Amino acid sequence: MPRNIEIKARLADGIEALLPQARALAGGREPVLIDQDDSFYAVPHGRLKLRRFADGTAELIHYSRGDSTDAKASDYVRVAVPDAAALHEALQRANGLVGRVRKRRWLLRVGATRIHLDRVEGLGDFMELEVVLGDSQSDEEGRATAEGLMRALGLADAARIAGAYMDLLNAKAQSEATSSGGISSARKS
Repeated sequence: MPRNIEIKARLADGIEALLPQARALAGGREPVLIDQDDSFYAVPHGRLKLRRFADGTAELIHYSRGDSTDAKASDYVRVAVPDAAALHEALQRANGLVGRVRKRRWLLRVGATRIHLDRVEGLGDFMELEVVLGDSQSDEEGRATAEGLMRALGLADAARIAGAYMDLLNAKAQSEATSSGGISSARKS
């Protein structure tokens, strides 16, 4: 089963500020721009999402990863999906839709590491490292690589994110609902 080590951080200064450092680490190569639309479904273990791409292709991804701000291990399974609309309908009916994350991703590669610069609709800009581990590599080796790249990117002290973008969007929606509920209650008094 494929594994990687991940770190996710909020970009206070935006993608444009980090892009030159990321490009330099990637040997000067230009990033690949990818638009992604992820639908998350309720599952008893890990996370399950249907990822749709702008070109009409899609993949189903299940992953398990701890929710901590540290560099963390993630194992995953990806499956190409020939009919995303039908699969979405079936998963939504069977499991329930947790939510949807839309983002534009700038993808760069440094060795076996994928650097994702993500502009997430409704949340802002983030950077995610995915250090892809070989079968003989330990999690500790991956963590050392990830932390080294964080320093090289100037992000050693950046605000790290524990969970998934879906978690942040749901927390934001809940906070906004609570805030607006408090305002409308105050108006009624």
